[in-house]
Amino acid sequence: MLYFRQLNIKKKPIPLQRQQKKKQLKTKNMEKKVILLTGASSGIGYQTAEFLAKQGHIIYGAARRVEKMEPLKEYGVKPIQLDVTVQESIDKAVESIIEAEGRIDVLVNNAGYGSYGAIEDVTIEEARKQFDVNIFGVAMLTKKVLPYMRNQHSGTIINIASIGGRLTTYFGAWYHATKYALEAFSDALRMETKGFGIKVSIIEPGGIKTPWGFIAADHLAESAKGGAYEAQATATANGMRKQYEGNMMSNPIVIAKAISRAVNSRCPKTRYTVGFMAKPLVWLHSWLPARWFDAIMMRAS
Repeated sequence: MLYFRQLNIKKKPIPLQRQQKKKQLKTKNMEKKVILLTGASSGIGYQTAEFLAKQGHIIYGAARRVEKMEPLKEYGVKPIQLDVTVQESIDKAVESIIEAEGRIDVLVNNAGYGSYGAIEDVTIEEARKQFDVNIFGVAMLTKKVLPYMRNQHSGTIINIASIGGRLTTYFGAWYHATKYALEAFSDALRMETKGFGIKVSIIEPGGIKTPWGFIAADHLAESAKGGAYEAQATATANGMRKQYEGNMMSNPIVIAKAISRAVNSRCPKTRYTVGFMAKPLVWLHSWLPARWFDAIMMRAS
């Protein structure tokens, strides 16, 4: 084992002016790409659209509520209306980009949501809705974009999953089922499209300070009202709100930067595990006995 700390090598600090010049040169030499980014109206998607646009990429920010993306026009983002669960909406959005740009270099499947609740309490209609948005919507849009990327013999598909696709939290069954499915879907897609020059990466956020946690907590509390799980669910929902109200969660910019690395890399990683407690939790889940990890998750909130 090597202990680099003992070498006590001191590096000369790089002057600030040279750092800025290097950063400007890197941005200048960056290949401009046409990027379709879903879920761009808030949270991770919104910050990623702004971040990538500032790098000089051509960003089509897609969401159902176009008006929420208006401020992004200041950075050159082009808002388009898109509902990932409606084929006609997908066709119209993708075909409009191809007509304007002639290609799509990167697809970022970011649209999704989390609806927590006990398996017994959550209706099958709500469960299907989560799968429609979080997995089938991803599949529908990916299938639409793939022929263009195959013809180009190039492209990058980035799916925003979660560490929730590697482990399971209390009362999150249906949400985690969609994220586990997205992990498997992405792995299969990566193998299938490799011969066509298409890269597939998964982003696995940990705790990120967005409205997601509050929405999930509200769904959990509402679904449990008057039921057998009400006491536990209410306590867990309150714990989730406290976590997301605090300062422990990571800023969405850390995910935007991870997406940027995948976008700009010639050989992106298959997985980027980033954000609050992401890597430690995945490691714990791999090494601890299942019942020990269950106990941690049940007490975490």
